[in-house]
Amino acid sequence: MTLIVDSGSTKTDWCFLSHSNATLTIQTKGINPVVQSQEEIRQTIETELPNKARQEAINLNDVDKIHYYGAGCVADKTHIIVQMLRNVFLENAEITVESDIMAACHALCGRREGMVCILGTGSNSCLYDGQQMTLHTPPLGFILGDEGSGAALGKIIVNAVFKRLLPEQLCQSFTEETRMQMSDIINNVYRQPSPNRFLASLSQFAARHIDNPAIERLVIMNFEQFINNNLRQYTSSGAAPVINAIGSIAHYYSRQLQKAAENNGFTVGKILKSPMSGLIEYYKMNPLAELI
Repeated sequence: MTLIVDSGSTKTDWCFLSHSNATLTIQTKGINPVVQSQEEIRQTIETELPNKARQEAINLNDVDKIHYYGAGCVADKTHIIVQMLRNVFLENAEITVESDIMAACHALCGRREGMVCILGTGSNSCLYDGQQMTLHTPPLGFILGDEGSGAALGKIIVNAVFKRLLPEQLCQSFTEETRMQMSDIINNVYRQPSPNRFLASLSQFAARHIDNPAIERLVIMNFEQFINNNLRQYTSSGAAPVINAIGSIAHYYSRQLQKAAENNGFTVGKILKSPMSGLIEYYKMNPLAELI
């Protein structure tokens, strides 16, 4: 049995693909070794995952190949994921760990070249030649970058609300709907774990008020910052200005992404809410993909 894992900062999808191509997916909390402690990750992989697998009558010992794609899987962090997977699965199981941006490449483009973007809790992007990344702009995380992401949009909304850059009625709606004052926001961002998830959760306010022009402008501005800070170097290198994107922010705000793209000389290609369906097809169509 093959296990395909798509892990973001908010949630992790574990898709078990049998040799007959039947699939069963379970979901756990998100995993990101850049922003989470090893204990938080261990709790998800070594406790939550086995418990949920038992509930679905999945025998983890049947897994012989694991393709793990995850947020925060940079070179000096992948060993953390590998070791914790080894603690749960058979010792001789084949394990590959790649970044979430490679999941997006495989799901969106397969073996075709293209510009690939992630617009979810965090953001990322690269230029892909059909086999590997050829150019990559570092996203720098939610404090220094992650333009276009849910966390970045949450920051933009918080700034606009508490600095009174939005109409007063919208500012009041924010505090009423979230039941949070400025002190609550500060506490969650600076003193509680996973502030990126917290900020991304605040971006849901935009979805509820997207028909308000002031809110839509903030969403478009978030995408335009992403395009100008992250994608320009790809088109400068000769890439077609076509945005292929994965993630909940790209999915739910696709109309605003289209407007931001058009405002900056880009077009929008393929958009997926989640890479899993594309990854399943990738491994069904390319059973030897892990050897390439």
